[in-house]
Order: sequence, then C-alpha cells, then structure tokens
Amino acid sequence: MGTQGTHGTQGIPESREPNGQDRGTARRALLGAAVLGAGGAVLGLPGAARADERHASDGHGGGYKSLPKPTVIGHRGASGYRPEHTFGSYQLALDMGADVVEAGDLVPTKDGHLVCRHEPEIGGTTDVSAHPEFADRKTTKTLDGIPVTGWFTEDFTLAELKTLRAVERIPANRPHNTLYNGRWEIPTFEEVLHWQDEQTRKRGKQVWIYPETKHPTYFRALGLGLEERLAKVLRKHGKDKKNSPVIIQSFEPTSIQRLDKLVDNPLVVLLSAANARPWDFVTTGDPRTVADLVKPEGLKWIASYAQGIGPTLDLVIPKDANGALTTPTTLVADAHRAGLILHPYTMRNENTFLPANFRQGTDPNAYGDAFGAFKTYFATGIDGVFSDNADTALLAREDFVNG
Repeated sequence: MGTQGTHGTQGIPESREPNGQDRGTARRALLGAAVLGAGGAVLGLPGAARADERHASDGHGGGYKSLPKPTVIGHRGASGYRPEHTFGSYQLALDMGADVVEAGDLVPTKDGHLVCRHEPEIGGTTDVSAHPEFADRKTTKTLDGIPVTGWFTEDFTLAELKTLRAVERIPANRPHNTLYNGRWEIPTFEEVLHWQDEQTRKRGKQVWIYPETKHPTYFRALGLGLEERLAKVLRKHGKDKKNSPVIIQSFEPTSIQRLDKLVDNPLVVLLSAANARPWDFVTTGDPRTVADLVKPEGLKWIASYAQGIGPTLDLVIPKDANGALTTPTTLVADAHRAGLILHPYTMRNENTFLPANFRQGTDPNAYGDAFGAFKTYFATGIDGVFSDNADTALLAREDFVNG
C-alpha cells in the first residue's frame, strides 16, 4: 500500500498502522447474499466498458456480490494470531471461516516474481538481519518520499528470499505471535493461487483472495511494473475474469485504472487519511486529496473504473481528540449511491487499536470491547471489513445479523 501514513518503529512506512495502529495508508470493500460464489468464466468487455460490465455482475454468476454481507476479510490472513502474509496466517483465517483472505500485499523480487510482504522493506517481517550473507544488502531508499533503511525485496532474487523466514511484525503488541517466528517462508503470489485452488477443492466452496499492488509508482520507476505482472499471472491461472474470486486493491488510483484495462476482476481503491494524497497524485501533480475523493464527485470518478473503495475506518466514523468515535459521515450512503461497495480497514481486538470508548482496562495490548466496536461500524451499512481477528469478526456479524 502507499506511504501516506505514519511510520513504524522499524522505519517502515506503515500504510495502515502508525505505532502498529490503523490510520495512514489503508484498506477495502464488498457485497452480497449469503452464498460463496464459484469463479465464473464470463469475460468482461474491453476498456472503459469493463467497470459497467463488472457492476452488472450481480451475484447470479457467483461474482463478488454473492459474498456474505458484511463480508469478513482476513487482514493479511489471521494476523492477530500468526505472523502476517504466511501460509500459516492465510490457512488459519480460512479455518476460522473468513469469507475472503487478503492473501497478497504484492511486491516484486529482483528477478520479477511477485511475493507477499506488507512492504518492500523486509527487516521487520523476516529474519533477514540474522543472515550475514545479506548484511551488505542493507541500504536506505526513498519510498514514496520517505527515507527508509533496511532490506528490500527488489534487491533479492526469489531463490534468495526463499532462504528467509517470516517473523511477527509488531511483537510488542503480539508477543504470543513470536512463538511462530521462523516457521514459514515468504509466499509467492503464484503459490497463493495454487493454494487457493487446493483449498477450494478441499472445502467444497470457493475460496476468495484480495491482493494489493504495493507502491506501484515506486516499482514502475525501477522497471518492475506490478500491474502487468499481476495480470499475466492471473491470466495464466484463468483468474482474470469479472466473476473470478480475486478482488484487487491499491492505494494508487492510477494502478487500478491500469488494471481496469488489463483484467476484468473487481477492483477497489484504498483510501487513507482525509488530508493525504495518493502517491501517484503527488508524482503527477494531481492536487486532489482523499477528502476530495470521498465527495460525491470523487466517488463517481472512482466508480467509472472500480467497483469499490477500501476506506480507513476513520473516514466512516471520525474520532475526536481523545480517540473516541463521533458521528458517522455520509460516506457509506454516498458510495452506495455511486454504485460502490465499502470494505473499510482494519478492525483489531487489542485496546491500542480500538476507539477509546471501546477500550477496557489499562493494558494497551489486552483485548477491549471489540464486539461493541464491530457493532457500531456494521450499523453504518458497510459491506465488509478487514480484520486481523476473523473469528471475532464472524461472531460479531452473527450478533449483528441476528439482531
């Protein structure tokens, strides 16, 4: 995702979690009845007609609108319980019952493979610092205008990355997840697609995934364009159709516009803090901010090439100076009026990530009243939510649907 937000303790631009929290650069949206649809094989029309064609896929063909609502999306898998973007995390999210697994924040390797990491800098999510053979790869780069020091996927071949193992990204908040440090390797997106097929066969129902193009402007400048690589892999696996069980997201609207010309998948524009500008807007001189994009005119523009938005939860219900929820905005109604679904991000159970009025006790890493927070957000009419804790989200949805 982009780097409009604040930065983590590793010096990594933390698109979604300042100090581990969910603010800066952000996440998602979906719709539907209560049946998981199988990926159909209906091709959309080329060019600009694709957006209308995908909107017309109303679930009868098993498209994204056939998903349960509100849709529970496992954020980087079940990252509340396992190191994120590992098959351990993805598998647990499915086992818990997540409707969709966010399998793939996509970044490229030096030799052009797409792999799944939260950011191209991998010092905070792998054991690379313990590999003396890669000590000389540590460097400082400017990532979306921010100096970042560490190790970067684009400086490693896939074979080299496969010698590394994943570790917990926020161990101070989730010390229990460190039990699983070193257990899983970095998955490629191609491996994710094979896993998706295998799990669909085993479970007898379609498994959905929700990849994201990360820092596409940055990588395009390096000659590692993400969109063409993603489209090629999806086409190879027959998953580039309007009813394919793969929803694609990005914080950069031009990345989604590019994908609209390459594939027929449902597409989602991620929206971070209201005062932020997508990095592609910064580089091209587009003066619009996220605040402009969430106005009816901005939403109408997004709807011309995408099917949904993934706003930060703060765009749905702002917080006051104390971090407590205030009055919902009109974003849900405005987006629905434009024909867009909303998949906000990210719900987590720990006090430090919850609105102040749902925290319990004084331990920032203890669980707060997550159910109360879910109920409040679901009541706004959002179509789904990204959550690190799919099990909690599913119980909260059951409470909400059953009144």
